[in-house]
Amino acid sequence: MSGKKETMRICRFTTDEMISPRLGLLKGGLVLPLAEGEVMGSVIDSRTEEAVPLAEVKLLAPVTPSKIVCVGRNYRDHAAELGNKMPDEPLLFLKPPSAIISNDDSIVLPEASQQVEHEGELGVVMGRRARNLKEDDDPLSYVLGYTCVNDVTARDLQRKDVQFTRAKSFDTFCPVGPSIVCGLEPQELVVTTRVNGTVKQRGQTADMAFPVSFLISYISHIMTLMPGDLIATGTPAGVSPMKPGDVVEVEIDEIGILRNTVQ
Repeated sequence: MSGKKETMRICRFTTDEMISPRLGLLKGGLVLPLAEGEVMGSVIDSRTEEAVPLAEVKLLAPVTPSKIVCVGRNYRDHAAELGNKMPDEPLLFLKPPSAIISNDDSIVLPEASQQVEHEGELGVVMGRRARNLKEDDDPLSYVLGYTCVNDVTARDLQRKDVQFTRAKSFDTFCPVGPSIVCGLEPQELVVTTRVNGTVKQRGQTADMAFPVSFLISYISHIMTLMPGDLIATGTPAGVSPMKPGDVVEVEIDEIGILRNTVQ
C-alpha cells in the first residue's frame, strides 16, 4: 500500500483452545480474529468472533511465505564494511521458510559456525500475485504491509562458500515480526538493531541503493511473487557477532520491535 494511510496491524496467533493458527488485527491490548478463509491479499476489517486479550494469545511469525527473497548489499555502508563492491543490479538470494521464527523465539547458533551475525532489515510482505511488473504498475500497491526481519548470517561460512545458501539457511536464522503494518511509506523508515541494549545498526531506508518499489518490479521479472511472500530488503552497516545469552532487537519506527534471545 503506497502513501500515508491509517495503519492496520496484522498478526498471526494461536491460543490454548485453537486447533490451528489464525490471522487477526492488533488493536491496543486486543486481538480481533479475522474470518476463516481470508488470505493475505484480502484482509478486511471484519470479524466473526469476540476479541481476545493479547495476554491470552501467543503471537507467531506473521508470515508463512512460499519463499523469502533477500537483497544483499542494498546499503552502501554495509557493502563497504565487508569490503564488497556495490552491485549494478540487486543481488538476490533466498532463505528457506523453515528458517522463520517469531518474536521472543530463540536464535540457535549452529556448531558449524564460529561467527553468526545479526542483520536488521525492513521486510516487505506481498499482498497480491506479482509477475513482470513495470514501475508504472505501482508495485507498492501489491504490498500487504511491512515487518521487521533479522537476516541472521553465519559470516565465516558465507566467506568460505562464496555463495550464501548455507550461511543464511540454518533453522532459526530468519526471525520475523512481531506483526505486519499496512499503510506505511517504506522509504521513510529507520531500522535500528540493538544487542543487549547497545545500538549496533541504525540506517535510513531512504539510503537503500534499490528502493522497495524497484525491488518488487525487478524480482517479479525473475520469479512470481505470491501473497504472503517476504522480501528482506538489505541491512545497514554495523553487523556484529552474536553469542549465547545475547538479546537482539530489530526496531523499525511505526512497526515495532522484534526481540530474540541467542542460545
